Amino acid sequence: MAGTVKQPTVDELYDGVRAGNRALIGRAITLIESRNPKHQEKAQDLLHKLLPHSGGAQRVGISGVPGVGKSTFIEGLGMWLVDAGHKVAVLAVDPSSGRTGGSILGDKTRMEKLSACDDAFIRPSPSSGVLGGVARATRETMVVLEAAGFDVVLVETVGTGQSETMVSDMVDFFLVLMLPGAGDELQGIKKGILELADMVAINKADIFAEKLKQAVREYKSALHILTDASPSWHPPVVTCSGLKGEGVPELWGQIEKHARIMTESGERETRRTEQRLTWLDAQVRDRLLQSFYGNEGVRSALPELKRAVSEGELTVSAAAEKLLSITK
Repeated sequence: MAGTVKQPTVDELYDGVRAGNRALIGRAITLIESRNPKHQEKAQDLLHKLLPHSGGAQRVGISGVPGVGKSTFIEGLGMWLVDAGHKVAVLAVDPSSGRTGGSILGDKTRMEKLSACDDAFIRPSPSSGVLGGVARATRETMVVLEAAGFDVVLVETVGTGQSETMVSDMVDFFLVLMLPGAGDELQGIKKGILELADMVAINKADIFAEKLKQAVREYKSALHILTDASPSWHPPVVTCSGLKGEGVPELWGQIEKHARIMTESGERETRRTEQRLTWLDAQVRDRLLQSFYGNEGVRSALPELKRAVSEGELTVSAAAEKLLSITK
């Protein structure tokens, strides 16, 4: 048919990804992000072929408080890494993108230099807006990019709470960006984000120079109260300026030091194994829910059961049992 674009085969996508063909890397990721069952089947075939060539990258999750300058920091770090000879991929996990009409990396204009770089690849969060779907696509995109030769994958978490935990479960190192003025901020920071941190970096050090020493002291104190995730590593507190590039080499040095220590102790591989098993559980739950709510009988019975629960005619447990009995 005229105008029909020929879809590349799994073998063509595989060869293109392995050769570092940016257009075919993009097509492979689009295939992975699709929720079409036929596309998903093809995507899984491709991932199966690429899997043996993945796993070689340093995976770094990056989170931070609002206004901390994440995009500027990621661009500064990414450009420094490219200059140092690395191939850098930047991904986002943004469960709100479906509601807001675009992710933080939407048009890439916030990382103009990095997005124009041949040795960098920036991918916004998929617009599904469902955390499980976004996380699945991000994890599987990592496989594609690692198989394509990217040796550093930076995963930006956008938003709060569950998305941060999700990102920490797919990376080797979780970096939390903070601003100086810690005294006020610590009141509003959830303990959870500091528990996930492998390092705290105080950004915009060039703007808030007079507050830095106090901020470093207060974040160090906060981290000492928490139990370290690893007996081999206590999260350091560093200062940097993403805008000026100050402190970036030292910050990356800490990430490399962490990688060496974790590799030598065997904790890096243990962490990745645990992440794969956690991901398996999450996938099973997601698929079961998808299958359950896709059942015609469940869809038919749900409105009436919801009404009965809402109006107090039926207990939640009884309604759940009725729904579950449909699929038995």
